[in-house]
Amino acid sequence: QVQLVESGGGLVQAGGSLRLSCAASRRTTSSYAMAWFRQAPGKERSFVAAISSHSSTYYTDSVKGRFTISRDNTKNTVYLQMDSLKPEDTANYYCAARVGSAVLITTLYNYWGQGTQVTVSS
Repeated sequence: QVQLVESGGGLVQAGGSLRLSCAASRRTTSSYAMAWFRQAPGKERSFVAAISSHSSTYYTDSVKGRFTISRDNTKNTVYLQMDSLKPEDTANYYCAARVGSAVLITTLYNYWGQGTQVTVSS
């Protein structure tokens, strides 16, 4: 079992930055892919970014060039640096983990955090 705890959400003006963190309860370096998803009110949860165990990264088109996913294996922590934030980035952001390759499909992730709210004002 892996417990995931997100932090770093908050309220920011458009154009600002936030860094989300996801701390894992156990070592996830050797075989876990990690990802961030988000869910806005009335919408389905959607893929934002993922990082493989070898640190290959993947992004949804709408955040490319603005968001950066990274991992610190010594701290069992994954980060999502969010720059140039837009009101449409407002959502609850969830960290997820799975054994195996990094994928974009929500249902293929086995472990989830409780989420952290990001609100971007215009």
